[in-house]
Amino acid sequence: MKHRLASDDAPTVQFVPGSMTPARSTSAGVVPAAPAELVDNALAFPPLASTPSEKSLSALARQSLIQTQRLLIRWSRDPLTTVQALLYPALMLVMFQIVLGNSISSATGTSAIYGQTAMMALVASMVGSMIGAVTLNLEQRDGLLTRFWVLPVHRASSFIGRMIAEIIRIMVTTAIILAMGVVLGFRFDQGVMAAIGLYLVPLMFGVGFASMVTAAAVYGGKARLVELISLATSLLMFFNSGFVPVMAYPVWLQGFVRYQPMSCAVETMKALSVGGPLATPLLMTIGWAVGLVALFIYPAIRGYQRAAQPGR
Repeated sequence: MKHRLASDDAPTVQFVPGSMTPARSTSAGVVPAAPAELVDNALAFPPLASTPSEKSLSALARQSLIQTQRLLIRWSRDPLTTVQALLYPALMLVMFQIVLGNSISSATGTSAIYGQTAMMALVASMVGSMIGAVTLNLEQRDGLLTRFWVLPVHRASSFIGRMIAEIIRIMVTTAIILAMGVVLGFRFDQGVMAAIGLYLVPLMFGVGFASMVTAAAVYGGKARLVELISLATSLLMFFNSGFVPVMAYPVWLQGFVRYQPMSCAVETMKALSVGGPLATPLLMTIGWAVGLVALFIYPAIRGYQRAAQPGR
């Protein structure tokens, strides 16, 4: 016998209360809809959001900041990096002040803390750059740079992100060294603007030094150039006007001590804090920093590309 559905038995589609799942309503009640009726909704993908090209400036800016964050997190989680870049320079400053502070102050008539604080701020920027170069070598050896190279990201984002991370690191280490110097007697006697300029000197110096170290790390191959730069840096730390005044060195060595980059930066920072001639050491510091960047930035970029490319 054929049975005809009444009009009230006709199925209608509605939603179950509290849910977005469609259901069929009949005289027998509300039952879930058949899967076939959900196919269109289930396979309906949302429209693709427009994304900038990997070569665009917006992609470069965003991805460079991601690389910067990655490096800062990695450095902060490495105890050796923290000790060498932050604690070591601060402890050296305390040691120099305890051992040599009174002797130098008595001989020169000026507190030794001004030269020593400036010197250790520069040392902190250089030590951190060398630690970053070691990290870069490890990333190259482990193939991380190659993986970044083959990903759909801007080619320059990794290098730019690293330089931004270096700038942030130098700013942090300089603030810590200056704070320790203030505890030991360092003062900003030339006003607020001079204090800001003093804070920027290690940053300017450190960017130039970081360019050189990065070029040595990625372009030197197995020549161990970073180790040689580390040795040279240790020698410069003991032959500059921040350690002892220039007049305390032998006459035949005074010319080298006076015009080497650390001494120029130290004299600039001393002039911006306690006073003294400013124009000549400032111009020489700017010349050293600009010269290092101009000389090593292109080898650093090319070496970075070579280190990242597969098979190199």
